Amino acid sequence: MNSEKLNNPTNPKKRPLIESESDKLTTLICTVVAVDHTNLYYRVCSVCEKPLPDDIPPSTTHSSSSSFSSTCKYCNLSNRFNAVSSGSKRLFRVLMSVATETKVFVVIMFNRVARVLLGCSADEFFDFAKIHPFAAANAGMVLKGELLRVTLTKPKNGNAQHLRVVSVVPLRSGFHPAIVSLRELYQKKIENEE
Repeated sequence: MNSEKLNNPTNPKKRPLIESESDKLTTLICTVVAVDHTNLYYRVCSVCEKPLPDDIPPSTTHSSSSSFSSTCKYCNLSNRFNAVSSGSKRLFRVLMSVATETKVFVVIMFNRVARVLLGCSADEFFDFAKIHPFAAANAGMVLKGELLRVTLTKPKNGNAQHLRVVSVVPLRSGFHPAIVSLRELYQKKIENEE
């Protein structure tokens, strides 16, 4: 075979021999400046984890985290002879402003990485936030100022705008995930009200 044909980027069977700039990882120390608390999670199919639309009818917005009327069309079509339908779950998608010594920029963390800082699943956090409406904003306040070592990569999706966090390590020795701090905060609030 011709080596030019194998190393051609248009040939889907072979990766290029040289890594592109977008494949490189960057590790740096940064501080959390702010967390966008308005949209911390998104819904996915619980079977295949494909994203589901957020257009939930008003009658189901206050129901339990796993009972949604819209389900994954792909899984329901492939399992049409099976009586079990696919449900949904939430995964984290957290936009966060971070600062290094030289600049401030926005990064995005997805489920696995966000769980390190938040300390629970997105469904657990959603259920907690139903009881405590300002939990998402307070989680942002709890994380503000935290010193982190993050590993970043450029997005693989051409439409994505922000660097993606693929690894995060909190550097403060007394670090507690946000959900732990929030539970303590709301427990003290309840004790003070009594």
